[in-house]
Amino acid sequence: MSTKAVSTKNATLRYSAMRLAVFAACFAVIWGLVSLRVLPSGLGGVSNVMWVLLLAIVISAPLSFVLLRKQRDAMSERIVAKVDETKTRLEANRKQEDLA
Repeated sequence: MSTKAVSTKNATLRYSAMRLAVFAACFAVIWGLVSLRVLPSGLGGVSNVMWVLLLAIVISAPLSFVLLRKQRDAMSERIVAKVDETKTRLEANRKQEDLA
């Protein structure tokens, strides 16, 4: 197994964990700002937690897009490699069936 394959082996898990960490950090920061009354605690009948959750989602998405580019590329490479392996196996099986 090559070094590159080892480094991308758990790329999807690593990317997902890092994406969750970015979201959790955004949630914590926004919750703190709402607690300190720097940000409003909600709009109309929306509860405090729902407001913070929605705002954390909206802020963490572009942050993840920019900050986790390297991990997303590694995950993409791993997925492409798996798809190519599967295509190769299917083609080999198809050729064996044609011979039989």
